[in-house]
Amino acid sequence: MTPSNSHRPLTPEDLAAFIEQRGIEAEILRLPVDTPTVEDAARALGTTPDQIVKSLLFLIDGSPTLVIACGPNLISRRRLAAYFRLSPKRIKLANPEATLAASGYAVGALPPFGHRQLLPTLIDRQVLARGRVFAGGGAIRALLRIQAQEIARVTQATPLDLVEAPPSEDA
Repeated sequence: MTPSNSHRPLTPEDLAAFIEQRGIEAEILRLPVDTPTVEDAARALGTTPDQIVKSLLFLIDGSPTLVIACGPNLISRRRLAAYFRLSPKRIKLANPEATLAASGYAVGALPPFGHRQLLPTLIDRQVLARGRVFAGGGAIRALLRIQAQEIARVTQATPLDLVEAPPSEDA
C-alpha cells in the first residue's frame, strides 16, 4: 500500500484483491441490506447466527490482536488474559477508531484477514468445527463466504478455547 493510501479505509475491493493475490478460496457476497451485527448477517443470509464468524480486535497490553469466534458467543477476557499471562485489566476490546487504524476496516465489517497490517490472530476452536461460514466482508453490505479451515490456514491463527462457558443448568 502506498503512503498516500495508508489512511483511507479499506474496502471489499481491497479484500477481493488480497483474496485473488493469495489464491484464497473465498467469495465476497454483496447484500442489499446492512449487516453490522451477527443477527443482521444471519437474517440477511437466511442462516443461523452460529454460521456467522465475528472478527474482533482486542488490545492485549496495548498491542492489537485479532480474535475470531462464532457469532453468538461471548469472548472471555479471562481466558485471553490466562493465555497471555496478564491481568484481565490488560485485555481491552479495541474501540472503533483503534480497529480502523490497525485493520483498515470498520467495526461491523472487519474480515478475518487482508488487514492494513499483519495481526496476530487467535481463533476459537468452535469455529474450526464448522464447515462453511460467513465473516465480515469489508463493508456492512458485504460478507465473506469461506470454509472455517481456510480462515485458519490464511491467518495462521492459534486455536484456543476463547468463549465464555455457557451458564450451568444447575445454577
